[in-house]
Amino acid sequence: MSTAVLPADFLWGFATASYQIEGAPDQDGRGPSIWDTFCKIPGKIADGSSGDVACDSYNKSADDIALLKKIGAKAYRFSLSWSRVIPLGGREDPVNEKGLAFYVKFVDDLLAAGITPLVTLFHWDLPDNLDKRYGGLLDKKEFVADYTNYARIVFKAMGPKVKHWITFNEPWCSSILGYSTGLFAPGHTSDRSKSKVGDSSREPWIVGHNLLLAHGSAVKVYREEFKSKDGGEIGITLNGDWVYPWDAEDPKDVEACERKLEFSISWFADPVYFGHYPASMVSQLGDRLPTWTEEETALVKGSNDFYGMNHYTANYIKHRAGTPEPEDYLGNLESLYENKKGEIIGPDTQSFWLKPNPLGFRKLMKWISDRYGKPKIYVTENGTSLKGENDLPMEKILEDDFRLKYYQDYTQAMADAVSKDGVDCRGYMAWSLLDNFEWAEGYETRFGVTYVDYTGGQKRYPKKSAKEIHKCFDALIKKA
Repeated sequence: MSTAVLPADFLWGFATASYQIEGAPDQDGRGPSIWDTFCKIPGKIADGSSGDVACDSYNKSADDIALLKKIGAKAYRFSLSWSRVIPLGGREDPVNEKGLAFYVKFVDDLLAAGITPLVTLFHWDLPDNLDKRYGGLLDKKEFVADYTNYARIVFKAMGPKVKHWITFNEPWCSSILGYSTGLFAPGHTSDRSKSKVGDSSREPWIVGHNLLLAHGSAVKVYREEFKSKDGGEIGITLNGDWVYPWDAEDPKDVEACERKLEFSISWFADPVYFGHYPASMVSQLGDRLPTWTEEETALVKGSNDFYGMNHYTANYIKHRAGTPEPEDYLGNLESLYENKKGEIIGPDTQSFWLKPNPLGFRKLMKWISDRYGKPKIYVTENGTSLKGENDLPMEKILEDDFRLKYYQDYTQAMADAVSKDGVDCRGYMAWSLLDNFEWAEGYETRFGVTYVDYTGGQKRYPKKSAKEIHKCFDALIKKA
């Protein structure tokens, strides 16, 4: 029997992202994002699809809120499409009042349903015009100024209705997948068979730096102009997997584990909490890693009111000998699913990178809490796909016991982190409310607690996990 250890005001619910669910790319004045453009390039998306329709949530927002209410969710984390609010993106460009009004009404409707909104300002879908105009995330001066303007417009429009703001979702993905491997928009990479543009050895580090500065700038605006009257909080969401040494007896593998966490999480979290990059990154990357001016450090250090944690899986880490490749972004190591003894990290899912390991969740929560001085943590994404789920008949898809067990095991691991390790966790958003457009994997991979019938008018059918997940929280949250 689970013990109630989570605070009485613990927020639990679900997360989504604008491009993955909204559809309606041209409706009511929205401009294209880099993902609209990227999806049109042959071979970039596994099934050749795009987010043109997705879950059609732009036109089905009432359905989504009714679904959240039916499931019992206390909170909903969603992202705004910047190019729906400012179609051309820039600070001199016109605001699309219809797009902004859609989000304001959506927040009003959530609140009327008793659901707390957590709003992400940027979940990878940069206005395409800014990429074309000045290179988007690569231009420090322009990008930071334009993002800050966008953030201010949204803060002003929402006012005190929104109490939880997230500046950026997973800047690691924007930087590495967008500018090193080229798997995500805008697709830059040194591999000329995949892209005509890109420098995988330098661009991701520039982009990461610019995202941190934009985050710091938006936080400064919120704190100076809005926080005192609106009473909200603001932070950044970072992704990270737990790590186990491939050979527990090899000190170099143990050391490589820490380096892997630093290259993925501390790349962003160290500047936010300490004002500098981790020494392991400075040592390996040298002058390819941007340096901090005094003004930049002042802007970014201390810029989190909470830590947004996205987490799914764990890996075995094996050190590499010799000099790292210029394109290396892991920290001169291998990330594996099987250790020296032949033990597998966790069962297979539809996602090659995701193998459930709930103990890793607890361990990572403690690592973050210890390194960053016990920050308030919101788990802003956690969930799983199921191997072969998309190929099953609908009645089988709705019986998603594997996903339900994932949520049971992971929420218990989170509760253990709180009760046994002293972690300050205030919320948990399951990924995802809906099956949706899974970026480069298209619609082949489903993460939703709700089945979306893509050929049947995007009708929603709650799976077993949607109906049962509330029991996890009923058992773990203290009664007020």
